[in-house]
Amino acid sequence: MAATSSPSATARSTRGGVEVRLEDLRRRYAGVTALDGLSLTLAPGELVALLGPSGCGKTTALRLVAGLEEADGGRVTIGGADVTRRPANKRDVGMVFQAYSLFPHMTAWENVAFGLQMRKVRPADRRRRAMETLELVGLQGFANRYAHQLSGGQQQRVALARALAIQPKVLLLDEPLSALDAKVRARLRDEIRRVQLEVGITALFVTHDQEEALAIADRVGVMRSGRLEQLGPPTTIYARPATPFVAEFVGLTNRLSGLVRDGSVEVRGTRLPLVQPDAPDGPAVALVRPEAVTLSRDGEAASGPLVGIVIATAFLGALSRVTVDLGDVTVLAQLPTSEAGAHAAGTRVRLALRPDPVLISRED
Repeated sequence: MAATSSPSATARSTRGGVEVRLEDLRRRYAGVTALDGLSLTLAPGELVALLGPSGCGKTTALRLVAGLEEADGGRVTIGGADVTRRPANKRDVGMVFQAYSLFPHMTAWENVAFGLQMRKVRPADRRRRAMETLELVGLQGFANRYAHQLSGGQQQRVALARALAIQPKVLLLDEPLSALDAKVRARLRDEIRRVQLEVGITALFVTHDQEEALAIADRVGVMRSGRLEQLGPPTTIYARPATPFVAEFVGLTNRLSGLVRDGSVEVRGTRLPLVQPDAPDGPAVALVRPEAVTLSRDGEAASGPLVGIVIATAFLGALSRVTVDLGDVTVLAQLPTSEAGAHAAGTRVRLALRPDPVLISRED
């Protein structure tokens, strides 16, 4: 992908961004609550990702900001102006959907210029701004190609350029990468982030892919049943999840039975500190990240609460995930591949749990 040496005129015109506020938004469909009092503030120029399972309300929130649906309660403000009752074409937002939605009879630059044409921009200015925006997304050499002459990733970058060409105050992205293969998806998410930073536009990114959210967002909001379960920087969401739902939804988590006592939990003979040390004593399930599990070969150990047999190793490049059967439960350990190679399937190993603070889950 081509890098841009300096911000284009399109980028400079929107640099700085605006504040976007979602205040107590509520939305119901046929008796089903999609949003249950959602409140969220995006700082000027910030990229916030809404992450969650299907049906959690993240896309509904995006559509309410866009003006594609009406809220049953609450309000949306953009740059201090209440836009809750404004139609979509009066909100000054650009939107990129999962589907590319390019016009097949138009070239790339004509697709990008379409929104400008609807706004009665003069033909010469339309072409100039379309070409500037294509340069911003690294497609200046593809301006005269039709959609069928572009790859999926290139088509999605044209869709991004089209959203930016109108110089919106806010950029909304609704799972824009889900139709692409993994390698293209990883490249394009970085491209979206580069462009968003260069333009300085406030952006709301909706995805069910935790890797996408953690990779590019300033803050991540994890949603559940129409509410924000947790909102914070990616590192906080992953390393310090606020609830068991966040811990289990973001990243992989081992569920190990234990006993809470005096501000810590005993798990298979190992005491681990608690994220919430005031948790009441009693049985609980400790949520332990795979990277907090280490392995060592111990051929003489016949048994023990943390002794088991390696049953599989998943190669992930520099890291590997090793699955160990402890008899009554299987545990995932994430190790450097150079270390994981020493533990072939069938090897007896001893596990150790790093004393990181853990969340606990108590289920009825």
